[in-house]
Amino acid sequence: MAIQLKPEQEKFIEEQVASGKYNSPEEVVDTMFQVFGNLQSEYDEWVKETRDKVDVAIAEIERGESLDGETVITEILEQFKKAREA
Repeated sequence: MAIQLKPEQEKFIEEQVASGKYNSPEEVVDTMFQVFGNLQSEYDEWVKETRDKVDVAIAEIERGESLDGETVITEILEQFKKAREA
């Protein structure tokens, strides 16, 4: 597969090699793919965890185990008031 890099991408890779952190452009690209893969895995896990939490919250709401928004805001404001007084 052949790809065409934008000038700013080539410059970035060249700067990384010139910094001495990497021995070659290939090493820079390999590292970028590793970082991207790690970020993608972390994001996928975050999405799964968030969906699981939403499912739990929906089930709690359906069972009547939720608080209404006004109650939550009142409790938060009371905590802020206590924190200011302390």
